[in-house]
Amino acid sequence: MTLNPWRLRLLSQLDALGTVRAVAQAANLSASSVSQQLAVLESETRTQLIERTGRRVRLTSAGLILARRARSILDQMEAVEAELRALNDEPSGLIRLGAFQSSIHTLAVPAVQRLGHPHLDVELVELEPHASMPALLAGEVDVIITTTDFVEQPVPRDIDVVPLGEDPIVLLSPPGQPRTDLAACAEEPWAFDVPGSYMANLATRLCRQAGFEPRVVGRFSNYMLTLKHVEAGLAVAVLPALAVDRRFDVVTKELPVTRRITAAVRRDSRAAITVVLDALHAVVPASGTS
Repeated sequence: MTLNPWRLRLLSQLDALGTVRAVAQAANLSASSVSQQLAVLESETRTQLIERTGRRVRLTSAGLILARRARSILDQMEAVEAELRALNDEPSGLIRLGAFQSSIHTLAVPAVQRLGHPHLDVELVELEPHASMPALLAGEVDVIITTTDFVEQPVPRDIDVVPLGEDPIVLLSPPGQPRTDLAACAEEPWAFDVPGSYMANLATRLCRQAGFEPRVVGRFSNYMLTLKHVEAGLAVAVLPALAVDRRFDVVTKELPVTRRITAAVRRDSRAAITVVLDALHAVVPASGTS
């Protein structure tokens, strides 16, 4: 029996993402192509890996075992390839680093700049916290920078979480118009993140705890736009301290709320990933986390 690594990755992604359609989008394939390749994998293994329930598919017990072993197999194959490419015992290969928006230029980019290994390449991928863990489980990235405060599901057993620090949540107000606390902003216009996002949910909860319903006049997925809106005197906002670019003239006031910043990797990852984690730890003090 010969196992095809590409088909194993599709099976692993099906376990992580849940639907053939989602796997097809992640792999840039049609849903019929994914189904066809999974059928070939069943033929290669002479085992039923998938069963249909109505219009949906789910993994059989054998499919679950193979999908979860596949992640380890694929990681080991990448490790061997990296070792074969290595020169003078230098870390080598490609590491895909997923990071949420405000951590890219404050943590990820400085960490990559510190590496200095000529045979090690890092690909940065913007991934918000709700999307980063599924991407890590599916093998689409090797390391993620995330925040675990909002996660309702337990961390999978084959994932190692590495604390990086804490990031204060701050109240932003226009220049020359400092706000001392949330209660003083009950009548102010607000700039929020997009509905359903971590920061939109957190800001709504904090305002309600302060006794008012925020009047939202702007919603931006890009923190730079939020900062510009506040700088122009059009709104107040709540953002993580990491997101506050000092080029914008805004007044910040720390709130008694922090979020935990962590890195996460698949267990038994290759040695080059340790080098990336070490670089992330090295830049944390300069980022403003504590």
